[in-house]
Amino acid sequence: MRVIYIDVDSLRPDHLGAYGYNRPTSPHIDALAKDATVMTRTFSSSSPCGPSRGSLMSGVFGIRHGVLTHWGPGSEFRFPGQAHTYFRDAPTFTRHLRENGYETVSFSSFMDRHQTFWFGAGWSEMHTFTLKQGDENADEVNAAVLPWLREHARETEDLFLHVQYWDPHRIYTMDPRWMREVEHAPILQWLTEERLEQHKASYSPYSPQELFPGRRREDSPTPTMPRRIDDIDDAHRFFDGYDGAIRFLDDQIGELLGTLDDLGILEDTAIVLSADHGEAMGEGAVYGDHTSASAAVHHVPMIVRWPGTPGGQQDGLVYQLDMDATLCELLDVPVPEGWDSTSFADAIREPTEQSGREQLVWDHGLYSAQRVVRTEDWLYQRTYHPGVFEHAPVSLFAADDIHQTQDLASDQPEVVRRLQGELDDWRRAQLERTQLPDPMDEILATGGPFRYVQPDQWARLLREKGRGADADRMLDAIARQGMSAVE
Repeated sequence: MRVIYIDVDSLRPDHLGAYGYNRPTSPHIDALAKDATVMTRTFSSSSPCGPSRGSLMSGVFGIRHGVLTHWGPGSEFRFPGQAHTYFRDAPTFTRHLRENGYETVSFSSFMDRHQTFWFGAGWSEMHTFTLKQGDENADEVNAAVLPWLREHARETEDLFLHVQYWDPHRIYTMDPRWMREVEHAPILQWLTEERLEQHKASYSPYSPQELFPGRRREDSPTPTMPRRIDDIDDAHRFFDGYDGAIRFLDDQIGELLGTLDDLGILEDTAIVLSADHGEAMGEGAVYGDHTSASAAVHHVPMIVRWPGTPGGQQDGLVYQLDMDATLCELLDVPVPEGWDSTSFADAIREPTEQSGREQLVWDHGLYSAQRVVRTEDWLYQRTYHPGVFEHAPVSLFAADDIHQTQDLASDQPEVVRRLQGELDDWRRAQLERTQLPDPMDEILATGGPFRYVQPDQWARLLREKGRGADADRMLDAIARQGMSAVE
């Protein structure tokens, strides 16, 4: 079986027509989804890019594989403690497929962008076709992938092909004409004038007045993004940029699928489309980035079109890393006992079967240090360190409050205590398995999740803009909330 895994960076599922979006961002993806299983509640177990793909490659949670941030303490991928060996009970996903007879091929600049050289283990072929480190657009990806498909795809039947696109990761560098495909449709109604005014008061990077952290020039770095978000019209233009990037990406995915069709192998090829993480588009006053463990950042698409299966919508709670075990089961490859990945293959074979977990735990360690417990009814968010962002130490949201607008922690103390206990139990169980430190503790031991933005630097920039009171408020929040360990 040929399997093509389309790995998109920063793609929110609720900005796709297949997930109910009312803007015309994704006609080709939507057409693919009509014959596919669409998992509506899939979440990354860790964010952002490095931690998420660490789980994708390893089949285990970030607390076990060790990567919860992009560099420094808490970013080291954990292999067995001796040379030339791999975990036998939890091999890397691509190595495991290759050991079971599959050619494993990747077209991705992810490894080069984040110096995550562990990502290269196990591939038959690894194509880093530019040196742009993720700044290439989707048409540049296709310029490398499509010729390879024409030359090799028909002759290689047992194939796992990984194709990574960076669009719609900020900044939106596609031709602005793609914005015109979506610009007349309304944006989501939750973003009101009143809520935008609240967001404008935020001192956080990527907030309406600080869309481009550290950039002193008054112009935007790209015509597809406003310099600031001063009003709803600016917010509309910002959404146009993100959605236009998705529309451009969708066109390139259409070319990929069209090439498979021209080769006569589309109907017999399994197609999986997912993302490393989603994107905040106003949630938490963050626009166009992924700085927390919020649902907006962790909710990802999972579309699986598997030949010979009926397709349909599945609403179970699953992790993105559950795709590893699912593909193994569908390919009749044994699922390693040491993986945290759990198969949802039954939900693909039988649309009436609902496959999922009772609850999920996920985390973020790059911009803030947080873990979340997500149940059918609740999303409990524990902030161990806010970074330079605005986060309460403990928050609780109704599961259907997808934009996390109403914190119910003070109204539901029993729920908070129960879910904190379950988070403690989960962490304790994971650490007993690894017998190694929690990488979150390694991040906190450095003073906090300060990789891209340092607090003194950010305070200085705020003061230069006449926002001294906000700088003091930010430093005070760090002093009050910053902690040295998870427990």
